[in-house]
Amino acid sequence: MTRTLVLGGARSGKSALAERLARESGKEVIYLATSHAGDAEMAARIAHHRARRPAGWQTVEEATALAATLRTLCAPGRLVLVDCLTLWLTNLMFATREDVPDVGPIVLPPLFGAERAALLAWLGEPPAGDVVFVSNEVGMGIVPYGAVSRAFVDEAGRLHQDVAARCDRVLFVAAGLPLALKGAPC
Repeated sequence: MTRTLVLGGARSGKSALAERLARESGKEVIYLATSHAGDAEMAARIAHHRARRPAGWQTVEEATALAATLRTLCAPGRLVLVDCLTLWLTNLMFATREDVPDVGPIVLPPLFGAERAALLAWLGEPPAGDVVFVSNEVGMGIVPYGAVSRAFVDEAGRLHQDVAARCDRVLFVAAGLPLALKGAPC
């Protein structure tokens, strides 16, 4: 049972790589989507991802309760593909759906801490099945302007470090090419 984290920038090929790993596993695949279509552009992105998936894959949508959902879905002979952690992070950071002033310090809602802790606790348990996490690496550019953007980059970086420490394999994707940062290469 392996846990893999696939990181990369926007349109780097990270989701395509994760989907390839899932297909090649030979296991039953459940696609755990963390996004929701809040506007037409996001709806188009979701449609693009759906069109690439094999018809036999089950899709489960969960915006916030990731650990509880993984605990339910993971099983021997099954691979759960989580796409993506940064959208999940966004859902948690803005769970109250209130406007967040773009001045620091940013106060995160209680759900953020509880769900983040639950995911890390779940990752500390013995694996019940294979999981591939996809996430956007957003911390390789300049320090963003605005407290909300800085808070997001900081929290994504912390989350990636914590998840990577608990995964068997970590892959970084750029221009569609994977680089193994931890564990077996592709």
